Amino acid sequence: MKIYTKTGDSGTTSLFGGTRVPKHHIRIESYGTIDELNSWLGLLKDQKINANSKKILEQTQKNLFTLGAILATAPEKAVLKSGKERLNIPRLNISDIELLETEMDAMNEELPPMTHFVLPGGHQAVSYCHIARTVCRRAERMISLLHFNEPVDPSVMSYVNRLSDYLFVLSRKLSAELGAEEQKWIPDKKD
Repeated sequence: MKIYTKTGDSGTTSLFGGTRVPKHHIRIESYGTIDELNSWLGLLKDQKINANSKKILEQTQKNLFTLGAILATAPEKAVLKSGKERLNIPRLNISDIELLETEMDAMNEELPPMTHFVLPGGHQAVSYCHIARTVCRRAERMISLLHFNEPVDPSVMSYVNRLSDYLFVLSRKLSAELGAEEQKWIPDKKD
């Protein structure tokens, strides 16, 4: 399979099903941001962090590939004329979202209550986690805009929303495990 096709040289790209759209289309921005998030999660997973977090991040990366495939399929092309779904992949389901919730609940049990907003930083792994969280939030905004114009599978929106929450809690957990002091945001008093 050739990597280059030259079909995008004019600034358009093809979705699953053959629909051509501009490369700046919100659908492309949506799954492109998911792809970027997946790369940041790979970098985070490559850090010296606990095995369970690595396992959850790896599963999340797989789910993001599924999510990207869903986003890369125009709604009108999602089902073939035969009635079969175009994508022959496992779908996101409630258990994928519940896994993130369960992991957050378990991590929160071990963390002190939050009393302030937290500044990103303190350790390289924690910083990568915050970058992934903010990219996830951007993806969520893009997908929300896409959904405003074209229907998006509700599980996609729920999963991305929960994932950004998970990444925030994971950043706090990593701070604790790595001995990094959480940097509280305390606004300067104005004179």
